[in-house]
Amino acid sequence: MLRVLSLSTLFPCPPRPGFGKFVANQMRGVSRLAEAGAEIDLTMINPIGLPPFPLSLRPPYRALATCPATSMLGGLTVHHPRFRLLPIIGGDSNPGRIARAVLPLARRLHAEAPFDLVDAQFFFPDGPAAMHIAAALGVPCTIKARGSDVHYWSTRPRALAQIRAAAQASAGMLSVSEALKRDMVALGLPEERITVHYTGLDRTLFRVTPRHQARASLPDLLGLTLPESAPLVVCPGALIAIKGQRFAIEALRDLPQAQLALAGTGADGGPLRKLAAQSGLAERVHFLGHISHDALPVLLSAADAVVLPSEREGLANVWIEALACGTPLVIPDIGGAREVVRSPTAGRIAARNGPAIAAALREVLAAPVPQGEVAACVSGFSWEANAEALVAFWQGVAGK
Repeated sequence: MLRVLSLSTLFPCPPRPGFGKFVANQMRGVSRLAEAGAEIDLTMINPIGLPPFPLSLRPPYRALATCPATSMLGGLTVHHPRFRLLPIIGGDSNPGRIARAVLPLARRLHAEAPFDLVDAQFFFPDGPAAMHIAAALGVPCTIKARGSDVHYWSTRPRALAQIRAAAQASAGMLSVSEALKRDMVALGLPEERITVHYTGLDRTLFRVTPRHQARASLPDLLGLTLPESAPLVVCPGALIAIKGQRFAIEALRDLPQAQLALAGTGADGGPLRKLAAQSGLAERVHFLGHISHDALPVLLSAADAVVLPSEREGLANVWIEALACGTPLVIPDIGGAREVVRSPTAGRIAARNGPAIAAALREVLAAPVPQGEVAACVSGFSWEANAEALVAFWQGVAGK
């Protein structure tokens, strides 16, 4: 039996059930393998950061303070120890505070049934924290890199030093794409210890629904009514600057028939509405707000194209989800984009500006590909395959 203690600061908990859902999907896949007889026992720790009073009374911390010490995710027990969060000024020092908060729980669980390794689901702050915990327990440490946990934090010298130290101390690392692996090596992380581990896909949700059928359901499902012949472009993701929705709005100026639906919420909602109004596009830009996980596949299937002009990504789950619904992508040349858009069937790689995105969308809209052919581009993705690869990696590290 392989016993793994996994640490993830991005993970669902009762006050925020949608937070870090992609990590939860991966870990549920591991749990299903265990239920099917695989010799793997997974313990999940999701540290909850709370600031000192009176900041602790503000959203979202007030709600997070109500999180129980443990919760259940399917059949998986999740522990939620608290650590002291210092907003804005304390990011670089989070790993140490996480490790100190988690260690008493980790020692107790390890004494009850020893772990074979400690795993971190993000490189920062989880990776350095897991390094300290693993050293205290005397077991190996593994770390997964996903994108911004490397790209953003490596720009901060104190964080980068901790990333490098954790990489050197690790027994193995995972990267969500070959491109991210190259970026990790460029930072001085040991290439021979990095394995590419692609994301998964919930095939019960993200599958082809005929576009006309999906589109016909939008008025009742999302309150979205479109002109009959207008192409629909969907831009999913939090409304924050690094996601680049403003470039999608700018592209709409050169696509006079198209409608743009922004699926998400965030601090950029107001400025984006203002940009749409100032550009004379308010009637063609639809702000849908938060879209449930059940409604998202319908919206993606209804779209003629999905555009996500992010500043940085590792390999975005929504890229794979859109393709599985039969909808081509228009995305920048970032992260693992070229590992996903391998042919025109999957969409186009476009520079991160309005005119380039508009030109790519015109090509996609002018030559529609059958949804089944688009979906075939991601035929190898599933949470089952993802979980099996993860467990095999852990077994290799632990020598089991």
